[in-house]
Formats: sequence, C-alpha cells, structure tokens
Amino acid sequence: MNYKMLNIINKIPEFCMSHWLLRIPLIIVFIQQGASKYPVNIEDAQSFELPFLVWWFVVYGELGSGLGLLVGGLFQLLDEKLAVISDMITRFSGFTIGSIMTGVIWIGKPESFLDVILYDNFHVILWFGGLYFALRGNRI
Repeated sequence: MNYKMLNIINKIPEFCMSHWLLRIPLIIVFIQQGASKYPVNIEDAQSFELPFLVWWFVVYGELGSGLGLLVGGLFQLLDEKLAVISDMITRFSGFTIGSIMTGVIWIGKPESFLDVILYDNFHVILWFGGLYFALRGNRI
C-alpha cells in the first residue's frame, strides 16, 4: 500500500516556481498599500496616531518590501551570480513585511491574541507570508 502511494506521489510533476504563487499576491498588496499612502504627509500619520517618522517608514517599507520581493525573485531567475544578493533582498523584504504587519495588528489594539487570530485574518496571513520569506528566502 505504501509503495503505491509513493508511486502516485512521484508521478506528480514538480513545480519549482511555486513560490511565485505566494510572492505575487504579497507584491501586489504591499505595492498597492504603499502607493495608496503616497505622498507621505503628516495628516495621514496623525489619523493613525503615529509619529511622522514611523509613518514615513511604513509607507516606504510597504513600497520597498513589495519591490524587494519582486526584485529578489527576478534576480534569482536572471543570474546565478546574484543568488546571494537576491536571497538577502527577499529575506529583508520578508522581515519588513512581518514588522509592518506586527505594527498594523498592534495599532488595532486587539483585546486578546484570540481576537487577532479570529478577526484579523488578512493581516495574520500577510504576517505569515512575510515570515515565510524572511526565514526561507529564495531557497526552493
């Protein structure tokens, strides 16, 4: 029985580019979110009760992390010599996504951890996407 299962699993073709199925939605979401907050101004920062410097880092962090995921993935495809640089760009972008999502969840002032898990699904999914790329980088 076990041999038949392994035989079936081994016949399924491998899709080595599957990381793009996670990377592309994160790229779109973060570039769109960063672009929607541009130009950076003090009024927007005050509406979220954030200092202007923090707001500046949020806006450019969203744009930079989206572009970083794109560039990190494309560099990997274009040239093997750029593998280390593209991996570092991808990891830093993932870390930035995780940091921004932690701040977003924190600003929502949830009453408990359970509230975050049950009612803030979108930000939790984005947080885990960032965590994936921060820990995994471009290793496939």
